[in-house]
Order: sequence, then structure tokens, then C-alpha cells
Amino acid sequence: MAEIRLDKFLADRTKYSRNEVKALLKKGAVRADGIIITDPKQKINPEMQEITLGGKKIHGGEHIYLILNKPEGYICATEDKQHKTVLELVPEELRRKDMFPAGRLDIDSTGLVLVTDDGELAHQMLSPKHHVPKYYLVTLARPFEESYLQSLADGITLSDGTACLPVQARQISEKRCLVCLHEGKYHQVKRMFASLGNHVEHLHRVAVGSLVLAPDLPSGGHLEVFHKDILKMLKAESFSAMCEQIMLAFSSYLINDRH
Repeated sequence: MAEIRLDKFLADRTKYSRNEVKALLKKGAVRADGIIITDPKQKINPEMQEITLGGKKIHGGEHIYLILNKPEGYICATEDKQHKTVLELVPEELRRKDMFPAGRLDIDSTGLVLVTDDGELAHQMLSPKHHVPKYYLVTLARPFEESYLQSLADGITLSDGTACLPVQARQISEKRCLVCLHEGKYHQVKRMFASLGNHVEHLHRVAVGSLVLAPDLPSGGHLEVFHKDILKMLKAESFSAMCEQIMLAFSSYLINDRH
């Protein structure tokens, strides 16, 4: 990355305006490699220097990519007057003005959500032509039936007549299964199983593409990843390979009856 003015860098990568940044600089709140900087015109190289604001390191890359382990009660939106949004889970020092959740996950569902400010990559990930697979651990109210596998593979037609693309699934236990979607219709997993006469009690997204949620990432926690890691999402592995990887990673989760 080329050198950039310090005030522009901080305004682009924090919630503060250019004027607010200048005020913080005057107060001695900004350091570059441990040295207090007060001049807003000071040129810096964010990839070579450590910039801190109020003692907290400011991410220096052009874009930021955060994997969140979304808890229940949060919605995938940038703002909402009634509900908490996933952006509230992002630490202050990592927030940027243009951050957004790339994709949706229902308010009562949990698991992997990507938050970024990279609109171009998010478009690639969400574009229907890419069909980036999404993997969910599903807990059902009643036992999983073997007939579900063929019905899902054939493509479920929802109660309103909406046709779903074929879905791959694997039964894990009596009431649990792993489901792979290549699209993201509204409440799709819940509506598919409802059409099969069952009810989804809990939905936990564990992977997108070939990027698997870290099983030890606490609920509400985040993990910063790099651009090359996100590109893995667009290079999906086979369903069987992903099943083995997910089941190995989440073995303790699967043994435990809790969500």
C-alpha cells in the first residue's frame, strides 16, 4: 500500500470524521510505531507501521474481513431500531464506516457470518452464478428420516410454490443432520423441513465455501482473516470432504446436546 495521510487513514478506518481525527491528534491520542503524531498531514504506510488510537491498534489493510460466531438475538444488518445487529459484535478498533454482513442468517440462528468492507468480494461470494455452498448443522424436533435425503436431493418445493435447488444432506444422529445449500431463500432450511413434516429447532452455520468456522470461537466472538482465506470460499471442496472436515472439527459440539 502506498503512503497515505494519517488523518485520511484514520477517518477511513474508524467511526471518526476527519475533523474528529484532527482533534484526537491534537490530544496526542495517535501513535505511529510508538511515537505520538499530531500532524494530520503526516504520511504513513499502514502495512509497514503500527498505528494506534487511544492505545488500540488500527487495522492497516485496504479491506478487513471478520468471521463472527453469531449468537441468537442478532440480525444481519448494518442498523436496526428494534434488534441488535452483528456489527455491534465488532470491536470498536476494528469498525469501519462501510462495514456490512455479507449474507444473512436468521435472528434465532447461530454461526458463521462474514463482516467486511470489501463490496467487490462480497458480490462474488453472494452472486447466484457462483453458488457458493453454505453448510448448516441442523437440529430437528423429530427424528431425521432416510427419505429426506432423496427429497432434498430432488429439490423441495415450498408451501408457496417456490422451487428450491437440490440440497445435499447427511444424517449425523437421530435428530441432527448436516445440510449444504447453494442458494439463500428466506428461512429456506426451516421451510424445507416443514414441507417434509418436521421442525427445525436450531440452525448453526458452520462453513461457507471451504472456509470452516473455528469450533473454539466463542459465541459472539470474532476472528480476523486475510483476503486469501476469504478467496477459499469461492473454491469449494466436495460435499463428502467438507462433511468429514466439519464433523471432525465439531465433534464435541455434535456429542453435546446443547446448541
